[in-house]
Amino acid sequence: MAQVEKTSSETKNEDTFASSFVAPKVDLKGALKESFMALNLFLHNKFFEAVELLKPWRKDSMYHAMGYSSIMTMQAGMTFAPKDLETATAALEEALVTCQRFRRKATFVKAVSNIISRRVEQVTEEEMHAELCYAEVLLLRGALTFIGDESVIGFIKGGMKMRASYQAFKHCQELLNTYKTLTEESDTFRNFAGGVNMGIGSFNLMLSLFPARVLRLLEFLGFAGNREVGLSQLREGATKSSLRSILSTLTLLMFHLYTSVILGTGEGNVAEAETLLAPYVDQFPNGALMLFYTARIAVLKGNFKLAQQKFAECIVAQQEWYQIHHLCYWELMWSHSFQQNWLEAYHYADLLCKESKWSQKASILTMMADEEAMKTGEQVENLFRQVEGLRLKFAGKSVPTEKFAAQKAKRYSDPDPSKLVIPALEMMYVWNGFAIVGKRPELTENILNTILKAEDQLANDPNPSAYLTDDQCLVQMLKGLCLRHLGRLLDAESCFTYVILNEKNIKHDAYLVPFVTYELGLLYNQQGDAKKAITYIENAKLNYKDYSMESRLHFRIHAALSSIRNSVKSTME
Repeated sequence: MAQVEKTSSETKNEDTFASSFVAPKVDLKGALKESFMALNLFLHNKFFEAVELLKPWRKDSMYHAMGYSSIMTMQAGMTFAPKDLETATAALEEALVTCQRFRRKATFVKAVSNIISRRVEQVTEEEMHAELCYAEVLLLRGALTFIGDESVIGFIKGGMKMRASYQAFKHCQELLNTYKTLTEESDTFRNFAGGVNMGIGSFNLMLSLFPARVLRLLEFLGFAGNREVGLSQLREGATKSSLRSILSTLTLLMFHLYTSVILGTGEGNVAEAETLLAPYVDQFPNGALMLFYTARIAVLKGNFKLAQQKFAECIVAQQEWYQIHHLCYWELMWSHSFQQNWLEAYHYADLLCKESKWSQKASILTMMADEEAMKTGEQVENLFRQVEGLRLKFAGKSVPTEKFAAQKAKRYSDPDPSKLVIPALEMMYVWNGFAIVGKRPELTENILNTILKAEDQLANDPNPSAYLTDDQCLVQMLKGLCLRHLGRLLDAESCFTYVILNEKNIKHDAYLVPFVTYELGLLYNQQGDAKKAITYIENAKLNYKDYSMESRLHFRIHAALSSIRNSVKSTME
């Protein structure tokens, strides 16, 4: 239990007693001790116990406030559910108030005096930790904004909210650099240093992901992001024995296993992820987070059987946080989709739809054979007509992938609907799934065969719809992706070129041409022509706008250009 200090008057006079009573206070060491206890409970799947340990003191202790709001934010980030997002937002706002009470109250006169006299700023350890916790909560507050809105405007708003956090972390880094030479390293100071590593590292890594046009705006506002600095700081934080070690590790895991795949070129550093995860797997073998990330690593390696086994173990491991179950359902749906086991994929999509208000079940259903679809008892047209009402929203705005799905589903709003062509494979591409399944040539061949069947059906359709050219171009793009991953680069180039040549005939899916132009750039880089690759990828960035998933493509473009240019630079050195 945390150390608690109370004072009161000995007098019998009740008024005197009341006026002399001081509210309970949790000291810094006690707060850190209980935060470690909560973290240990959390990693042992005792999520409710961790919350209950932190919650009562969240208005009196900066660490309890930061820990409680962090768990609420993690919960919201796993679900996108409006209720969870609102709860997390309220917890973060409350935590900011708590942390603010412990921060140093520096006056303008004192600040100017320190600058003139070049004196070291005098702060207590408690004030240093308060500044750190305040910065961390602000970081989470900004991240929550990004979760709800991937648009350029959303990024700018989120960036503005995080400006104060960035400045607070820089202040913490200055304090660390000053006091680490003046102070003997105590447990509390080591925890402060680990927090600075985590914060500075996360900021640099996150900002390095931004597309150039957004990053230029953020740099104008005083931000800076360097990927190598970010990775270095997080690696240092992950190896230290501090409260934030696991946070630095989880940030690196998220970057390597998700961010680099979905918002990058599809290649994550799986080897480093395995190394980072190993000690926690040994310490918490049944921990849901450890099982989940073990399974995710198996997915990226193309070992879908092992992945499915570990996701199943993750579901059984705990029953407190259903949100983790939903993440597993999502991953299981895709791992079965990669194998074109559509009935199993539908099972998990159905669970997501029922438990998590998720709108993309219909896409899976359309991929089934008629006899399989009949077993579900579902009607494809009815499911697609429900998509609009199932869209996830935050602050009145749709999650971009949900908006994309709703736009595609509009085909079914007419009395005589126009069927979508291989929509599950289209959504697979949106999540960069072809980069994953591409590691398994036999599965890539199977998906290619499915695409070729769709190509034949479109070519021989006696009553083609108004979407014919759009559908044909979609098929050619996905066909080209399979061929590129199979090493048939000339055939893939032919497919991508077909889409570009038909640009003026595409009426609805304007996103196809910029995405194909980007993919063509990756193909040329695979052929060893970096200059031509950069030209095409730059064209995708500069020559198109106002299309679906635009921000997502700009993230991928930024990652691809950085990778290609770094490769060219290292070759020349």
